[in-house]
Formats: sequence, C-alpha cells, structure tokens
Amino acid sequence: MEEIKGIKAVPVNEYYMSGHRTCQGCQPALAMRLTAKAIGPRSVILGSTGCMYVANTSYYTTPWAIPWMHTQLGSAGSAALGTSAGLKALMRKGSLKEESINVVAICGDGGGADMGLSAISAALTHSQYNCLILMYDNEAYANTGIQASSTTPWGAVTRFTPSGSIHHITQTRLKKNMAGMMAAGHPECKYVATVCPSLAVDMMNKINKALTIGGPTFIHCLTPCPKGWGFDPSLSHQIGLLAIETGVWPLYEIENGKVQFYGRSKSIAQGGGRKPVREYLQKQDRFAHLTEEDLDHFQSSIDEMWQKWMVPGVIPLRQRI
Repeated sequence: MEEIKGIKAVPVNEYYMSGHRTCQGCQPALAMRLTAKAIGPRSVILGSTGCMYVANTSYYTTPWAIPWMHTQLGSAGSAALGTSAGLKALMRKGSLKEESINVVAICGDGGGADMGLSAISAALTHSQYNCLILMYDNEAYANTGIQASSTTPWGAVTRFTPSGSIHHITQTRLKKNMAGMMAAGHPECKYVATVCPSLAVDMMNKINKALTIGGPTFIHCLTPCPKGWGFDPSLSHQIGLLAIETGVWPLYEIENGKVQFYGRSKSIAQGGGRKPVREYLQKQDRFAHLTEEDLDHFQSSIDEMWQKWMVPGVIPLRQRI
C-alpha cells in the first residue's frame, strides 16, 4: 500500500457508509470510516461486541460496504488469527485465488485491554499470519453506560467511579499502557502504533503500514467520546488534538523494535514544549470535579512520562542510577 502524502491524496471511495446509529461527534465512528478507506474493498472486518458493534448492526442494516463479521467481546485476537489462517488454507487448497486480503479485527478498550487481552497477546505470537488488531479506546465501557475500564484515566468520572462528598476521586488507577505492553512483550510482532482520528492521514498511513509489513500487528487508537467524556460533539476533533499537544496521548510507531514519534509528539520527545494538561481536562465534564491540586497531580504524571521514562511516552521503566 502506498503512503498517503496529504489530505488531498486520501482515497475518495467510502466503505463505511450511512446506516449506523452512532452519537453525533463520535470519533470511534470516524475511526471506522478512516480504517475502511485505508484498507479498501479486498478486506475483511471483524468486530467484537462493543458500541461499534451495536451501533453498526441495527435491524439487519450495516454501514459496512465490505465483508464484516461479529465476534465475541473478548475474542478479537482469536477472530483475526482464525480468519487469516482460514483464508490462507483456502488459498493453499485452490478454493480462493492467491491474493492479499486485509484482515482487520476491531475491538474497544473493554474488549481489547480488558477481556480480550489474552487473545490479542496469543495472536501476536503467530508470525505466519497477516492481520491487524485495531483497538479503539474511548476510555470506558461506552456500550453499557460508561463504566470504567483499565484505560480510564486517573480521576475520571464514570458510572462505576463517581465523584462523591467523601471521596471526590474514586478512579485512582492509571491508564493501562496497552501499546507499550504489546510492543515490549511480543518480539514476533513487527509493528505496534498509536493513532487518533483527529490526525486522519497519520492514522491511515499507519494502518496501511501495519497490513503491509507482515505478521500480526496492533494499533491503539484514542477516540474521544462526547457522551462518555462530557463535551460538545463539535469539539471531538479539538479534544483529540489536545490529547496529543498536551502529551497525554503520544503518537508513535514501533517497527521491528525501533521507536519513531510523529507530529507534535516528535517535538515533545526532542524536548519541545507541551500545552498544559488542564487545557485538555477542563473541556471535559468527567474531570469537572478536579481541584487545582488534582490538576497539578495529573500534570506531574504526564511530566514524569516524558521526563523520566526509559523510552519517553512508551515504556514506563526508569533508568537505573
């Protein structure tokens, strides 16, 4: 697949069409659209249970104009591997002609970072099968009412982590570093990347690279959610950009063990400035209860990520002194 040089070079054909019931300003839906545009018609999409399953399969209709199959909540990795192996077997037997068919399994943070973690991990160890596992991350179980997941940030309000009069912060866990974990723990995996639909060309190029490099690959996609995060739908694009510009969401790829940062993240990794984290947090109702002390604490955790991690923004280990 050729690299897309700019927004004017983006393919015009659409393979994620009308017919879905996503919320206004839904970035997971935009992630689906960009993924479909990037991979083209000779592709198979596997969707595990989640908001992008429920919203895309209502009343015998679907927005997918390419083959799509539902798989269970925790089985995105299994579905990707099995489909890739099945296509390979059919081509070997002559039942299908030899050609490149893109296999992409899509899961949310609940179906990927939580319940589907073991299946994804297993899939990334089988280097003979070509497939991409794309995890769209709206940092909560959005399909069932915005409950906390392991990627929900520190301090965020969800149905299971409300702000109360005794404890104004009940989400005290740090966000799971899914991409870094997949890269560090799976030497057979040639490609791991982070993306955000707010930077569409970057996202599509990384998807293309993941499917071209060979073997199982993984992409972690941050997808701001107006309903779950509490912001006006018109701000979805801006919220995604702020996540990157404040350093909360690093954009990088790890290809054959080598890390490369992109866009604003590259400048930050080289010592460039970051916007204050409060500019990102204060646009979201889920952080409206944070005090000045809380905002400083959140800022310090992002500062530490960029200043003290062995691989800034990627691997949360400290240099031994």
